[in-house]
Amino acid sequence: MAAHGSFTIVTDIPVYFCDPASPWQRGSNENTNGLLRQYFPKGADLAVHGPEHLAHVAAELNGHPRKALGWEAPAERLNKLLAA
Repeated sequence: MAAHGSFTIVTDIPVYFCDPASPWQRGSNENTNGLLRQYFPKGADLAVHGPEHLAHVAAELNGHPRKALGWEAPAERLNKLLAA
């Protein structure tokens, strides 16, 4: 994110940096971590999982509805944005 200033100018999307050790400032990230823990315990070695399994987990999480997205799944929201 070294070029966050340029990103903001080009996309008109502001970049927000959370304070260190402040998980309440990154709720979506913390929620996603919790969802990932259902598949991989904290500290798990992801190298023991094959690409197919990791892709399956990613597909499940991207198909999981999120409150922050108005109960749409991330994949649904991305498809809408790409179609617009």
